[in-house]
Amino acid sequence: MSKLFTAKEYIKYLIAGKSKYYIHSPFVFEFVNEVLNDKRCFYCYEEIESYRKLLRKKDSVIEIEDYGAGSQFEKKNKRSISFITKTSSAPEKYAQLLFRIVEFYNCKNLLELGTSLGITSLYLSAGNRQSCVYSIEGSKAIADEAKKTFEQFSRTNIQLTHGLFDEKLLPVLNKIKRLDFLYLDGNHRLKPTLDYFNTCLPFLHENSIVVLDDIYWSTEMMQAWIEIKKHHSVTLSIDLFRMGILFFRKDRSKEHFRLYF
Repeated sequence: MSKLFTAKEYIKYLIAGKSKYYIHSPFVFEFVNEVLNDKRCFYCYEEIESYRKLLRKKDSVIEIEDYGAGSQFEKKNKRSISFITKTSSAPEKYAQLLFRIVEFYNCKNLLELGTSLGITSLYLSAGNRQSCVYSIEGSKAIADEAKKTFEQFSRTNIQLTHGLFDEKLLPVLNKIKRLDFLYLDGNHRLKPTLDYFNTCLPFLHENSIVVLDDIYWSTEMMQAWIEIKKHHSVTLSIDLFRMGILFFRKDRSKEHFRLYF
């Protein structure tokens, strides 16, 4: 990962980004007003963020297996819970955005690739208590910590699978059958990211939503984002710099937006 590359792309984002006043699409305008810029403090925010603060202070060390592009900040496999929480979990405002997406669009069958310590999983599962969140984590030690998180919150609508994405993704998809929401937050390399998206495609439908995390983490991730948003099934893509959001609505022509968040 090149910090200089990410900084340059962020400057481009600031120049090209738009506010809601430049949006003429009713669907996107609704997304901005009702989801992106919703400033309400939902019932789960304080509880989850309090737990995040506890994890950020936890200095116990675990040995992890890293099967993707690795950490931006640490190359050693022994990492503290505090360090993992600070560097691998979706930041507060983005995790809460995921919650609002799930809540507003009433997503029921959700898949997360990259559980980490389970903070984002908690937000996803809280967005719709009638939903089921399927989450896959490659590192056994991290998966074990995530299980503790889910037990702490008594979240019975999260099903955690430990294993390599290449081996576990298709069996989990066959179990889900119809995927309403996909959150891709693992590996951070070009070919695997494209492979995971293409594997999930047959299970997506017109009202599905796909979110890619860290789309400007590296040149590979930016290329993956560019290729995926050009796919013929994608009719709307929204670039928030940290995350890219994809919609598949057939009643609209293809559009792309860079929005401030």
